This record gives sequence, structure tokens and C-alpha cells, in this order.
Amino acid sequence: MAYFTKAEARAAAARARKKVNNTGKAFDRILKEDFIATASQESFDVFLCHSIDDAELVLGVKTILEENFSLKVYVDWVEDPKLDRRFVSKDTARVLRQRMKQCRSLLYLATDNATTSKWMPWELGFFDGHKPGCVAIFPVLDSADQSFQGQEYIGIYPQVTKDTYMGGVKVDIFVEEKGVQWSTLREFSQGNPQYKKYS
Repeated sequence: MAYFTKAEARAAAARARKKVNNTGKAFDRILKEDFIATASQESFDVFLCHSIDDAELVLGVKTILEENFSLKVYVDWVEDPKLDRRFVSKDTARVLRQRMKQCRSLLYLATDNATTSKWMPWELGFFDGHKPGCVAIFPVLDSADQSFQGQEYIGIYPQVTKDTYMGGVKVDIFVEEKGVQWSTLREFSQGNPQYKKYS
């Protein structure tokens, strides 16, 4: 079992910048430009819960999920750039609730900045109440084999990890409750994970 690293996310962000031929643009500007392509989207596979201070990592994780798994990923300040995340307001909460209802799963991007976010705990709690079993923690760490603890309340959710299938060489992304059960990220992101028990 291994976690995604900040270096992997930054490399994917660099690929995204190169792909759009905008190497001089800021990460948040590239993400906001994605809005044009996704503005009319009615449903998403993943609501990416994150700190706004992690723009580069968000771009990288969004790119990994879209390129490797063909997932539709909702990032609030991409699809809804009018939202002001600096302030908690009823209007912002209303939009986010509606958008979460349009998503099949939620991935909580656990980074150093996540602990200071005003919105992330609220989004996590709302989504878990709305779609129980469809929330997972996506740690992004300094090294793949680093241990991950996180804040106490996120310990009740499964985590996104990378691993090979038993006896195989194929690397895949899993959502797992350590030592209990696992599902592939692809199945999980469809909103109805088919968990397999560890023996």
C-alpha cells in the first residue's frame, strides 16, 4: 500500500499546464479556464473537497483522476468561479449543497492546509449524511510510504491508496478501510462501491 505524493500531484499539474500550452499561467487560472468545458455538466463522479491554498495539488489530483480514470471531477472554484470561499455564507452553502447532490462520491484531499479549512469539515459532513459510504480520504504526502494519521474525525473514513493486486503486477487505485475491506477507485467513484472483504 502506498499513498499519492505531492511530487506526483505537482508532476500531473505540470503536465496539465504543458498540455494547454500555458506554462506561464497560475494554477488557479488554469483550473478556472476548465469552467468553459464543464459549465453545462449536470453530474460529476467526484466532488474534490480541498483547501483553496492547495491550487497546484488540486490541479494535479484533478488531472490524475481525469487522465487515468476518465472521471468527471467537480472543483468548486472551477465550475462555480463566482463563489467566494473566503467567507461562509448561506448562498455559498446552498450552491455547494446542490453541487454535492450532483456528485456520486466525495474525495477529501488531505494535505497540510486541510486542517485550517473552514469548508472542508462541513462538506465532508454534509456529503456523508447525504450519501453514506461514498466518502473517502485522499492523502497527498511527502513520500508514498509515509504513515498517515490525519485529524481524528477523518479516521472513520476509508482512504485512497495505490497498490498492486494480490499476486499481480498491475498497479491500481483503491479505496480501503485498512484490514477490513476495499474497492477500486473506479467502482467507488460511481457512488455504489462494491467492497471486497480482506481474508
